Amino acid sequence: MTERPPQRIPNRQLAALIAEAGFSNAGLARRVDQLGLEHGLDLRYDKTSVTRWLRGQQPRGTTPALIAEVFTRRLGRRLSAQDLGLDACAPVYAGLEFAATPEEAVEIVGGLWRKDSGSHAELRKIAFTPAGLVVPSRDWLIGRADERVGRGDPTPGTGPGGPRVPVQGGSGVPRQRTADRITERAPGQRVSSGDIAALRSVGELFRTIDNAYGGGHARQALVRYLEHEAEPMLRGTYGEVTGRRLFGAVADLTRLAGWTSYDIAAHGLAQRYFVQALRLAQAAGDRAYGSYVLVTMSRQAVYLGHGREAVQLTRVAQQGLGPSAPPVVQSLLHAVEARGHGVLGEARACTASLVRAERALESARSGDEVPHWARFFDEAQLADEFGHCYRDLQQYRPAVQHAERSLQLRPHGPARSRLFCRVVLATARLGLGELDQACALGAEAALQASEMRSVRALEYVRDFERRLEPYREAAAVRTYRERVAALG
Repeated sequence: MTERPPQRIPNRQLAALIAEAGFSNAGLARRVDQLGLEHGLDLRYDKTSVTRWLRGQQPRGTTPALIAEVFTRRLGRRLSAQDLGLDACAPVYAGLEFAATPEEAVEIVGGLWRKDSGSHAELRKIAFTPAGLVVPSRDWLIGRADERVGRGDPTPGTGPGGPRVPVQGGSGVPRQRTADRITERAPGQRVSSGDIAALRSVGELFRTIDNAYGGGHARQALVRYLEHEAEPMLRGTYGEVTGRRLFGAVADLTRLAGWTSYDIAAHGLAQRYFVQALRLAQAAGDRAYGSYVLVTMSRQAVYLGHGREAVQLTRVAQQGLGPSAPPVVQSLLHAVEARGHGVLGEARACTASLVRAERALESARSGDEVPHWARFFDEAQLADEFGHCYRDLQQYRPAVQHAERSLQLRPHGPARSRLFCRVVLATARLGLGELDQACALGAEAALQASEMRSVRALEYVRDFERRLEPYREAAAVRTYRERVAALG
């Protein structure tokens, strides 16, 4: 006799939640498909699929987590796959959590580093999730500073507040550490000022490589450095002051890991690094750097065409930082907000933000204290932002003026930034009907892009080439295509 397949048990938990949410089977299937699209998944569930789930069939892959997220949004409380009677799987928003504690933040970001430095190619294929921006930015805005980040016993005879005073009548010799005070790192692995200085120096090195040659050149080495050097430090021994400096340095490197991931079009992974950098910045007690991470997230949203989210992120940054920020930082925040309005085609709001950015930069003085991460933002960079905005608004005359000014002001600036600006100028020239000049500029940019490992650089050039399509029979365009084809 042949054995009968095991009989499935009806999923009463799922049935109860469907009734509570007021979903029809078709309605639930439609919402799961829509949420899948947010994550770059082409799902095609229907009411029959839901009927099978109710009869006990287990959906595969990340679908249980998607179903749980649909109910979470509908019912306003966090539900897991297990709550729905479904098999557990990785949560949809893994890596997008804004951790409750510094310890939890280390666990989350450490897991990202380890997976990314290994052979987990699928991690770099995760889709960008606009909905995943809301909770982290909100939690950063309303969150309180962590009361304590120190771990273990910083140094014999010292603590967060300085040297310890021996108890009167005691020998003055520090007592041997008890078992509950022993940390994961050996005494020789105490985090020092030199360790943090090394983290900062490594950041500058990788930043230079990224700016000149693209994120693809050193991204993997940066992630491995974070895994093998930064994570052991975070799990080491340090006091409060050293700990906050450590979290600040690692936040900067993690943001850079996100930036280089963004540059190679690993957008979902980049988004997760940015969220974790935001949380690490909170542990560092560095509100200003947190605002810079939000600005970075806004730039990615602009690039992907999510203008509304981009504007919201910069406004959260402005609100969280307040009016006391240095003028250069205020100018940066307003300029990036303008980029979001530009993508949305909101000319009036875009212009207003640009005016605020210009006025803020004009009020800056040479003696102002400017954070290291904002020192790049100068008159040339502001002109670049103007050029991008006017290009997006299809106001090509001012786009040409500002893009040319930016290139003139920084003839030896970061190579990739100059490439972007050159493509903006080429696009604006094309918009004005100046085909020969546009193609000459575009060919220069294409040559530069061919020497970089930057998907963004290639995409800027491809966007220009798409705009050339209506003129494909023109001699200048044929010459351009021949020059680009010769690059190989």
